[in-house]
Amino acid sequence: MKRIIPFFILTLFLIACDSEIKPASFETTAVETSFEAEISAVYSKAIGNSDLSKTINTNVEKAIIETLNTPEKKSDLNAVLEAFNNEYLTFKNEFSEVTEPIWELHIETELSYQSESVITLAISTYEFKGGAHGNDKIKFLNLDAKTGEVLNFDDLITQKDDFKTLAEEHFEKSLITKDNNLKMEDFFFGEPFHLPENIGFSEDGLVLLYNVYEVASYDRGYTEFMIPYSEVEPYLKVD
Repeated sequence: MKRIIPFFILTLFLIACDSEIKPASFETTAVETSFEAEISAVYSKAIGNSDLSKTINTNVEKAIIETLNTPEKKSDLNAVLEAFNNEYLTFKNEFSEVTEPIWELHIETELSYQSESVITLAISTYEFKGGAHGNDKIKFLNLDAKTGEVLNFDDLITQKDDFKTLAEEHFEKSLITKDNNLKMEDFFFGEPFHLPENIGFSEDGLVLLYNVYEVASYDRGYTEFMIPYSEVEPYLKVD
C-alpha cells in the first residue's frame, strides 16, 4: 500500500520530546479482515482501558468514519469497511459485463504531535470506486491531552480576525517559496482568502492544510503551509 500522508506532513510533524508528560500512550493497530475489495486500515490507538484512552479511541474512530464517503451512517469502523466491501460486490454483480479495476479503501493515521495539552493526529484516507482517479483526503484531529475530547477551532484560536490576517501573510510567503509563478489569484477560485478546516500542531509551528479541490484544481494536490510558534503563540489558547 502506498503511503498516503504527504511527505511534507511526515517531515514537519514530530512527536514532542520524551521528557514531556504524556498521559496517553499509543500503539498502531490494523484491521486484519480479508475483503474482496482492496481495503486496509492502520491507525493509532490509545493503550489501556482508562476513561482517557476510551474517549480518545472513540473520537479517533469517529473522525476516521467522518472522512469517508459512506452511504450509510455507521459508528463502527469495521462495519464501515464491511459496507464498502458489500457495495463493491453489489456493483460487480449488477455490472458484471463492465471491466473495472478493484475498488480500494485505505486508511492511515499518524500520531503527529503530543504535549501535555494537545494531541494531533493526521488521518489520511483514499477511496477508489472506478473512474479517472480516487479521492484522497486528510483530516487533522486535535484532542485535549487530559480529557481526550475533540478541540475545535474555537478551542484553539483567539483573536480570529488577526489570526486570519497572519495566516494569509504566511500563505502568500509559502507561494513565493514553492514556485515563483504562483500567485494568490491561482487559488480560492476567485474568492477571498479563507482559513482551512484543517489546522494541526507540529513541533515547529501550526500547520494549515487545504485538501484537494478545496482551493485549487486537482492537479495542484494538497495546499499547505506553516506558521512558526514565534508568530502564532499570541493567538493560541493551548500551550
